[in-house]
Amino acid sequence: MSDTPNEQTPKFSTRKLRFIAQLFSLAVSVWIGVEFYLFVKYLEAGGIGAAPTRPPGVEGYLPLSGLISLRDWFISGTLNTIHPASLIILLAIVIVSLLFKKSFCSWVCPVGLISELIGNIGDKTTNAIAVIFGGRKRKPLSKSYLRLKLPAWLDYPLRSLKYILLGFFVYAIFFSMSNTDIRSFVDSPYNKVADIKMLKFFTEIDAFALWTVVILFGLSIILRGFWCRYLCPYGGLLGLISLFGPAKIKRNTDICISCGKCAKACPSFIKVDEIKQVRSDECSGCLDCIDVCPVPASLDLQLAPNKKRINKKYWALAVIIVFWGMLFAFKLFGPWQNSISIEEYRQHTEQMEGAEYSHPGRR
Repeated sequence: MSDTPNEQTPKFSTRKLRFIAQLFSLAVSVWIGVEFYLFVKYLEAGGIGAAPTRPPGVEGYLPLSGLISLRDWFISGTLNTIHPASLIILLAIVIVSLLFKKSFCSWVCPVGLISELIGNIGDKTTNAIAVIFGGRKRKPLSKSYLRLKLPAWLDYPLRSLKYILLGFFVYAIFFSMSNTDIRSFVDSPYNKVADIKMLKFFTEIDAFALWTVVILFGLSIILRGFWCRYLCPYGGLLGLISLFGPAKIKRNTDICISCGKCAKACPSFIKVDEIKQVRSDECSGCLDCIDVCPVPASLDLQLAPNKKRINKKYWALAVIIVFWGMLFAFKLFGPWQNSISIEEYRQHTEQMEGAEYSHPGRR
């Protein structure tokens, strides 16, 4: 086996497959958004004409409702039918993260794809600035060679923010709220129209929220993956869960040539070339490090405890099949659709300005 950097890389590219998977997920999200928008417009028009289909997949954007449904499930032993898909999607994401590291973030999440695309803009910008002012030429195999990263003394405290947010939500839902509070929230008018409230956040966005989005966009150009790395509580939860999974990325120090390509390709800034095993909660299982490695078997996916090697092609396909397969199964066999009728939805939309439709914590 050659140990030179010119070793031919495998023809199968997980990067290409991952991008296709992300585009598919984004397309599904856009389709769901359009369908739900038309559904809400139908309700607001008084329910005249043929009713559009309400896509249950929109509940994937109600993670707090999913957590509350999980707590309610623990209490009652049954899955409530207000937003059942929110819990199903949450469980699918958790299972995938346990089996395949934080792969939902890099293979499925539309926000993750948008974050990567914004980060690419930042990479190109910094490289262009380097060429103009520093005379440096961009290296073709190192798209990340000028990625900006905060120093450790600032990076670690900022990364804790998503865990602080996660801790707040977990404490509020699983410890602060009583069983009665949970049941009252599940059956509340606010929770029944939480999906519509979520849509209104985007279609009727106020100045504060808009400026927040603009600032996050700008920060994500300067610091790659700003939202995902520092603020997303969902990502924090999945990162913690991934630490208990059986799959590990390991470096064979005997044949590794320390070229550093894996570390440069890692979107999470993990120093893959300096460690024997990736144990970071930031690892999203994107496999970019393995994809760019010039020496076959230098970086391997292995299953603990027997250290069985996993072909990256099978890993990639398994992530896609397991996540979307679970959702498709529940779509076919349930529970998936909620129990709120068109007429009840229509009545809610007519009264949504009432105090009972404000968040229970703000009353």
